[in-house]
Amino acid sequence: MTAEAAPAEAAPAATTAAPSADAELYKDVRIAVIGGSGLYNLDNLHVLGEIRPKTPWGEPSDAIVISKTPDGHKIAFLARHGRGHYLNPSEVPARANIAALKHIGVEVILAFSAVGSLQQEIAPRDFVVPSQIIDRTKGVRESTFFDNGVTGHVGFADPFDSDLANLIITVAAAAAAQGQGLGGRGVKFHKDKTLICMEGPAFSTRAESKMYRSWGADVINMSVLPEAKLAREAEIAYQMVCMSTDYDCWKVEEEAVNVEAVIANLGANSDTAKRLLLALIPAVTAALHANELKNLAALKGANKWAVITAPEKRNPAQVEKLNYLLPGYY
Repeated sequence: MTAEAAPAEAAPAATTAAPSADAELYKDVRIAVIGGSGLYNLDNLHVLGEIRPKTPWGEPSDAIVISKTPDGHKIAFLARHGRGHYLNPSEVPARANIAALKHIGVEVILAFSAVGSLQQEIAPRDFVVPSQIIDRTKGVRESTFFDNGVTGHVGFADPFDSDLANLIITVAAAAAAQGQGLGGRGVKFHKDKTLICMEGPAFSTRAESKMYRSWGADVINMSVLPEAKLAREAEIAYQMVCMSTDYDCWKVEEEAVNVEAVIANLGANSDTAKRLLLALIPAVTAALHANELKNLAALKGANKWAVITAPEKRNPAQVEKLNYLLPGYY
């Protein structure tokens, strides 16, 4: 949870940046993929190496894998729950994950997550590109970089990047038009949906699931927050791709959601996600090189003015930590 403002103290000596020997490895990495449940690695890529930066907020969930796609595009991959899925949603070190990716130069995050469907039209194995979030986490997750004596307020009205969302839908539509449907799979994509984020790791009660439907929510997961919010604070363009595994528990004629039902669909969704990424990464890379991601351009530098704490009241240790994330801002 967010700490109270603390008196000034010396910056922690143990906090260090990624080793300089790794700099060549992650040079020119501008795109990162964060994999959720069932997506712990990417196929058909040439692995260049791994790094595990030590950030002021600790170490990321797992080593960050630096790879090249078949057509030479360099990306970073991070398993949100760690390879082997040993971190539950509330234990994911989201601040360290985002800080590490930002520090190595990442500008775009394509995040994947398994979700439950709250609407009939979104069937298991469908993909959803959401545009909004409802927060139902319980305040146990450390959810901001602006704490401990440095208070900042960052706009979050539109939590996802619409440019990235449009690219994802375009790439998926192109695959379908070519009769491929991402590897021969006729996967349906939904856009402009609302994602609700709950605490977990237990699933919803039926009453909660019905309440979320009444709110107009479309899908539910346990991991988009604080990840999306931290990416916004770090000035990284962020879009989640949701992979439906079940109908949650609102649909009484279906078996109530259980781990077995979820796992049964994870494999197919993971394969679709990997195929999507092989087509999507070149498109995002081209958009970056052509400066076509207008939301990202507007985001860069926006948080220089986010901190409202008076300079003489700012905790020097926290300023030093923020310097790792946003060098020279504060």
